[in-house]
Amino acid sequence: MTEHESLSVVNSSRQFLSFILAGEEYATDILKVQEIRDWTNATIVPNGPDYVEGVTNLRGQIIPIINLRTRFSLPKDNDLKNRIVIVLNIDDGQKTRLMGLLVDAFAETYDINEDEIKAAPSKISVIDDEFIIGLASADDKMLILLDVDELLTSKELTPTINDNVA
Repeated sequence: MTEHESLSVVNSSRQFLSFILAGEEYATDILKVQEIRDWTNATIVPNGPDYVEGVTNLRGQIIPIINLRTRFSLPKDNDLKNRIVIVLNIDDGQKTRLMGLLVDAFAETYDINEDEIKAAPSKISVIDDEFIIGLASADDKMLILLDVDELLTSKELTPTINDNVA
């Protein structure tokens, strides 16, 4: 086998950042992650959806904070002091903007081969199927891989947050 031929058999892999939400481990493409921050109280936006915790100022840029527990109709956790915000670069097809996800905790980063990502069975989760890239096994556990671009630009979120705040 020549050097050129050996390069063509290398599997393509992607890195994912995983986080905990109501005891389950979810992950998103690490290239979408701008930073991870400790939770601090956000400024409440009147008449916003219940899953929008508010907005925060990140080095001069106002970003909305989405509570994923509320967004996915998971049990409420009033203990926000140990939670984190994952700041993501979201591409809605027209422009890129920053948004924050309020989650329970950071878990880990994983390298996952593209061929190891399996399609999720329909209605596998409380999360709409359109927000799930697929499922992957990592360290003897199953990760739900989220499409944050789709999740954070969904029709119900876009007019409320993106037009009025960011």
